[in-house]
Amino acid sequence: LGLSFLSGFFHMKKSYRISKSHKELLIPPTPCHAKTNVMFLKTHKTASSTVLNIMFRFAERYNLTVALPADQLFHLGYPRTFVADFVEGFETIGQNYNIMCNHLRFNPLEVKKVMAANTFYFSILRNPIPLLESSYIYYKDYVPAFRSSKNVNEFLESPTKYYHPADYRKNIYARNIMWFDFGYDNNAEDDTNYTQAVLEEIEQNFHLILIADYFDESMILLKHTLCWDLDDVIYFKLNSRSQDTVQTLTPESEEQIKAWCSLDWKLYLHFNQSFWRRIEETIGLEVLEKEVDHLRTRQKELMETCLSEQEAVRKDHIRNKALLPFQSGAANILGYNLKQDLDNTTLRTCQKMVIPELQYMSYLYAVQHPHKKRKDVGLPLLWTSLQE
Repeated sequence: LGLSFLSGFFHMKKSYRISKSHKELLIPPTPCHAKTNVMFLKTHKTASSTVLNIMFRFAERYNLTVALPADQLFHLGYPRTFVADFVEGFETIGQNYNIMCNHLRFNPLEVKKVMAANTFYFSILRNPIPLLESSYIYYKDYVPAFRSSKNVNEFLESPTKYYHPADYRKNIYARNIMWFDFGYDNNAEDDTNYTQAVLEEIEQNFHLILIADYFDESMILLKHTLCWDLDDVIYFKLNSRSQDTVQTLTPESEEQIKAWCSLDWKLYLHFNQSFWRRIEETIGLEVLEKEVDHLRTRQKELMETCLSEQEAVRKDHIRNKALLPFQSGAANILGYNLKQDLDNTTLRTCQKMVIPELQYMSYLYAVQHPHKKRKDVGLPLLWTSLQE
């Protein structure tokens, strides 16, 4: 591979020398254009709510059409395998959607019915060890395998004691959840040929896989790949929980997760490697470090502008209930308080940075489908009319 790369490089140099003058070589490359047809596969417990907020804000900035769940649904049919009819207005709008980013179980043929041929596909993965602990807390009341165990370590001592594949629809969050989100059987046998075939298929279906454990680095890579601006990928962390709800995993539990969620573990290891390879090939670690610093500086500026506290706060400290995130299980999902007396433009910018996904989706749905009944999220609305 190295030799073929070098031979290609020298051939390129030689051909440049023949065909281009020195002056021509100094002309900077043509600036790229922002990609506006984008499909994000929103995986569970992987910082994907923060990415969704980025996608919604980008859609509004460029006046793009978002493929939103039909009627009163909050997901695109999840956990059922996605079909195009789960999208509001698909029968009349057809393939004229720019952005798709709500939860769905990936089904490439059906997604392609909704999204244009030049759509950019990406997703995000997370280390299965913290992911499973997060799932345990968040879905504790919902997943039978979690509900009947005392804590995450007890569950992991003997997962098969609590986990029954017959309950697979409700137990999907307890094993290989990322594998399931990509459309595959999360209870499949971990066979080398099978896993290799799935990894290759994912590589064919997706142009980019980000890593939640390196979120800032992921945002810089996304910015470069989509030719977006820095402000397009600036974020405040959404749907995170208070530290006192985090359960400490024993070393034995950590090892058990690698075995119990071995399909997710292989998925993560494979794309973690390709993630860093992609960065080295396209941006370089030195430039990456500088751009991550810029992103964090800009993020800090926005937090100082927008937030009355410089951090997320517990649910009972959120003053405006329209900014209260959906709460689940034993997790205390954090949110934000905005500063008082912000001018209208700044207020609007800040609101969009902190609005939880259900409220944002309900708003976009009302904008795109004004004649349909607005989605009821069971919380006050931040903007009660489109003019606001």
